[in-house]
Amino acid sequence: MATNRRVSRVAELIKREVSQMLLNGIKDDRVGTGMVSVTDVDVSGDLQHAKIYVSIYGTEEAKAETMAGLKSATGFVRSELGARVRLRRTPEVIFIEDRSIERGTKVLSLLNQLQYQRSQETDDDDEQISE
Repeated sequence: MATNRRVSRVAELIKREVSQMLLNGIKDDRVGTGMVSVTDVDVSGDLQHAKIYVSIYGTEEAKAETMAGLKSATGFVRSELGARVRLRRTPEVIFIEDRSIERGTKVLSLLNQLQYQRSQETDDDDEQISE
């Protein structure tokens, strides 16, 4: 078992390298249909598995297409990681779509909408009082 510090360092290194691969390493056209960014990497304690969380911007069709492209590029990503990162064994790679940014944006828009409605109600109350 690796120490927590080593696991986090390896996760950060994998995140950086996969981000570079997404920019100019993966030639699959499906990966380029949506804007893709690596949001997080979760590496198991024995450094054998890496869950790579990606955020994809675009339509639902573009997201599905991009995820399909990433899943098909898993072998390439793993072999590139093996060449770029010096580990005894290269971890198995799994891409997972991260929708937390979408959820956060939705919550913020709901909060803004609620604030707008409340300000409208107080404006209406102020008008009724002044009459």
